[in-house]
Amino acid sequence: MIIAVIGSFLFLLVAILYALLALGFPYGEFAMGGKYTVMPLRLRIACGFSVFIQLFAIIIILQTANLIPNFFSIGTTRGICFFFAAYLTINTILNGFSNSKKEKWIMTPMALLTALCFWITAIMF
Repeated sequence: MIIAVIGSFLFLLVAILYALLALGFPYGEFAMGGKYTVMPLRLRIACGFSVFIQLFAIIIILQTANLIPNFFSIGTTRGICFFFAAYLTINTILNGFSNSKKEKWIMTPMALLTALCFWITAIMF
């Protein structure tokens, strides 16, 4: 269960970052290749949308670990947890190729740890 809590906390940090990016804060070096310090409007909208997906992922990992009540069947919840584990694995690889040092050296390890938490939770529960 602690793995799911760690994974949800790490993803909450990412959701907060993306919420700040959506609001126009100058943290763009940590996301989307680090091309922009302040995200342009279209990417700010995408960041805002991402926050809802990230919050959904947090709910899924906590449900998979039986820490909160399930909205879906356990099989569906587990399948969605596997999906996010795979997504975060791909995200880890892409972050590793980022031109932004901040994204590469901070977000890549965070994505890796979060992916591992999702994989372990999906497999063990």
